[in-house]
Amino acid sequence: MEKTTTLNLRVNPDVKKRAEEVLSQLGMPMSTAIDIYLKQIAMIGGIPFAVKLPKIPASVNADLMTTEEIHTKLREGYNDIEKGNVHNVSDAFQRFRDTHE
Repeated sequence: MEKTTTLNLRVNPDVKKRAEEVLSQLGMPMSTAIDIYLKQIAMIGGIPFAVKLPKIPASVNADLMTTEEIHTKLREGYNDIEKGNVHNVSDAFQRFRDTHE
């Protein structure tokens, strides 16, 4: 089928970059990936994957904490910074993704 429609999107540049890196490894241009996504939506009548919130441990879920518990976590964090107990945020997020998929 001929492609004749243009789709203009605004997306988070970091998300786009990470997606392009993955698609590049797959040898697939972004337009093909989006076309596949749209075809799947049309075929199944909805988003082709579960859309849900990640399961967050209660120990770090601020929505379930009291104000005092949040302040305690913040104080612990500041104490760790002062002690030099810090990590690269990119590495930390990658570890989180690896253990929560």
